[in-house]
Amino acid sequence: MERIKTDILVIGAGSGGLSVAAGAVQMGASVVLLEEHKMGGDCLNYGCVPSKALIASGKVAHGMTQARAYGIADVTPHVDYAAAKDHVQGVIDQIAPVDSQERFEALGVRVIRARGRFVSETEVEAGEYLITARRVVIATGSSPLIPPIPGLDRVPHLTNETLWSLRERPGHLLIIGGGPIGMEMAQAHRRLGSKVTVIEGLRALGKDDPELAGIVLDRLRGEGIEIAEHALAREVRGTEGAIEVEVEGGAVFRGTHLLVAVGRRANTGSLDLEKAGIKTGRGGIEVDASLKTTNRNVYAIGDVAGGLQFTHVAGYHAGIVIRSALFGLPARASTGHIPWATFTDPELAQVGLTEEQAKKQHGLAVEVVRFHYNHNDRAIAERRTTGLIKVMVLRGRPVGVSIVGHQAGELINLWALVLANKLKMKHVANMVSPYPTIGEVNKRAAGAYFSPRLFESIAVKRIVGFVQRWLP
Repeated sequence: MERIKTDILVIGAGSGGLSVAAGAVQMGASVVLLEEHKMGGDCLNYGCVPSKALIASGKVAHGMTQARAYGIADVTPHVDYAAAKDHVQGVIDQIAPVDSQERFEALGVRVIRARGRFVSETEVEAGEYLITARRVVIATGSSPLIPPIPGLDRVPHLTNETLWSLRERPGHLLIIGGGPIGMEMAQAHRRLGSKVTVIEGLRALGKDDPELAGIVLDRLRGEGIEIAEHALAREVRGTEGAIEVEVEGGAVFRGTHLLVAVGRRANTGSLDLEKAGIKTGRGGIEVDASLKTTNRNVYAIGDVAGGLQFTHVAGYHAGIVIRSALFGLPARASTGHIPWATFTDPELAQVGLTEEQAKKQHGLAVEVVRFHYNHNDRAIAERRTTGLIKVMVLRGRPVGVSIVGHQAGELINLWALVLANKLKMKHVANMVSPYPTIGEVNKRAAGAYFSPRLFESIAVKRIVGFVQRWLP
């Protein structure tokens, strides 16, 4: 067995692991990267990238059926589902070189395509190699959670990992799970011509602001998607092409295909963490604010560390680890400034506290500012007037922003910057946006905060009157 000594050992070549490896090696550290499956991890191969590519196909198809509002005849599109999947694969292939083994080896990273497992607190075995590292970063990500629903293990079903190999369009897609993955895939497949039923045990899009989530759900239902909320699946039965899901209360939903999208589980099972003195919890590996595990020389980042499961969080974690492991500087991860977006149409985005959370935490001191898309000229021009922004403000400083509408995922970027740097509403109000853009929604929200303070203030009116009497 070949012995290797290195400064940094990264286990997992997803977005977080790749970011650590690239940053560390380019700053002068020796780096070994282990990956037993595909470079790029879940995001590139099964998650963010393919899902957004399929959503794009669905958006084009849907646009052809909605052209009349723009003075163009509606057209019923001919959807080639297999060709849409070719488009998805083409997008993956175009991005893949950035995450490839060849690129990282060219940077100076030693890439070993094998599964890693701890054999002691300081050693990891991978294939025919025994690796000793000054610091280890676990970035093994997560996998689809398969719930213990009776019968599910005997019925053919899809997950976000196996969906992309499906070449024949589902006639009627049943989806268990009304979270972001379930709702995005529901709308994409409906727009590509499938019947779709979503079965959610609680509230669909339950982690988002209920008012804003309701706007998305109304649109999806309007497009013909059946959404059953508070419908807990209690049994799955049937065969390929004829699947039934029975829920509490006895209702039965029938379809041709089943997608299970109820959440994720951390990939820790094959790491032999106990041999390294690393503890796990309900959500994944236990870490402190600096992302260190109970073995102080080992970090865990991204999905495997529990918490928010987003690609951009894994990238953020990578920066924390590089600061700590390479420079020995104090670095702590936080979540209050982390945004997320669900790429339905309309999009749904959030950063910081929701209205409910802000009021619960800060009470009457919180002011909720609202601005609707139907007052934005660009949204009117593009017939994209469904949506609004809510900004939760505490003594002039935003503590949370919720947006539903066209390009909500883009608009939330500004507010992520504001929260990360503890800026105030005045800083957003001072910004000049080009006209006409959807981005003006953000500035108009800041204007909605200051308008009553300026235009409805008796004190302001008195000051203006005094100045006008004495101004030469």
